[in-house]
Amino acid sequence: MENRYFHPESLMMSHGYKPALSEGAIKCPIFQTSTFVFNSAEEGKAFFEVAYGQREKAPNEELGLIYSRLNNPDLQILEERLCLWDGADECAVFESGMSAISTVMLEFLRPGDVLLYSKPVYGGTDHFINKVLPEYGIHGIGFTSNQSAEDLIHDIKSKGLGEKLKMVYVETPANPTNALFDLELCRKVADAFSSESKEVVVCVDNTYMGPLWQHPLKFGADLVVYSATKYIGGHSDLIAGAVLGRSKYMKRVRTLRTFLGNMAGPWTGWLLMRSLETLKVRMTQQAENAVKVAEFLKNHPKVEKVYYLGHLEPGTSQHAIFKKQLFSAGAMLSFDIKGGEKEAFKFLNSLKLIKLAVSLGSTESLAEHPETMTHSDVSEEDKKTMGITEKLIRLSVGVEHYSDIIWDIEQALEKA
Repeated sequence: MENRYFHPESLMMSHGYKPALSEGAIKCPIFQTSTFVFNSAEEGKAFFEVAYGQREKAPNEELGLIYSRLNNPDLQILEERLCLWDGADECAVFESGMSAISTVMLEFLRPGDVLLYSKPVYGGTDHFINKVLPEYGIHGIGFTSNQSAEDLIHDIKSKGLGEKLKMVYVETPANPTNALFDLELCRKVADAFSSESKEVVVCVDNTYMGPLWQHPLKFGADLVVYSATKYIGGHSDLIAGAVLGRSKYMKRVRTLRTFLGNMAGPWTGWLLMRSLETLKVRMTQQAENAVKVAEFLKNHPKVEKVYYLGHLEPGTSQHAIFKKQLFSAGAMLSFDIKGGEKEAFKFLNSLKLIKLAVSLGSTESLAEHPETMTHSDVSEEDKKTMGITEKLIRLSVGVEHYSDIIWDIEQALEKA
């Protein structure tokens, strides 16, 4: 029989795991251990030389197990499987999405550097960029989805910041407005300020889409970050993050992770491997449900506007980005309810099936109020500019029967 290329969803059950090394167990066991025994002192020396970057791995040399802060079978197998979706060279799993994001920024940015970032971003990311990084002399410049590459390049040059720009950080679709950013445009801006002695790294937060519905590395990104808590975990029972990309950059990310000590533990790794087996079927059902929910909201008299990628107008720049970069409209949507905070809160307090909680991408549908919850720390000016208002409600569509989700939204809107 000829060799066959298997799809990622088929490989999620077995890729990277050898049952013979674990007593024939069909599933990878939980390696709940802090350290690993070396067969000899020479072997231990060789493992550490590679782990600490004192030499490169020899051809076909396996990086042996040392200590669970450096490597653990549950994490290594999980990381190999995550690479399949995005076509990444390497992956590193973290204790949370924010630990993944902050580690990347701390590794590639230094005092005096400038970070160009898309707006809006997740509230925690916004806080780290605008409240934490300035304490280290690192400053962020925000840009919106309606700015061209030429506008951005001109703006950076006119401010004399070309030599200081070290990273373009993009969250697309944006949380919570679903604004799309052209990744090739971001690559163009990064290249305009890169040289032989200085690379501008492009990092993309793909949490809203992934890893199924968008693959940023194919559009010029160097690194992709995820809150693996969301679709990758998908069951509201763990906290985790992930960074993927080319080996050149991942070596640096992995090294800092080792010394910050913010890698995920084996139990989290095992749970994520279990979740990966159903990732495609979960996300597919969620996307199908979202189509019907968005259509209902679009026609409801108490809804002013729906922010859903499936409703983008053909011929617009946002629709062009959607057609180029994405495989699906996803399962995240937001909408403006007629009125303000009072009406939004009445709606949220009246839900019966949908849970009033932050987070997203889980099996259950979730609703929240970004202006006072996930994005409450964003500056008032940015919230106003980005449309994060008192009447905005964010909805993460789950795997329940779509008619039940719609019924719940309808009865809650009647009371708003």
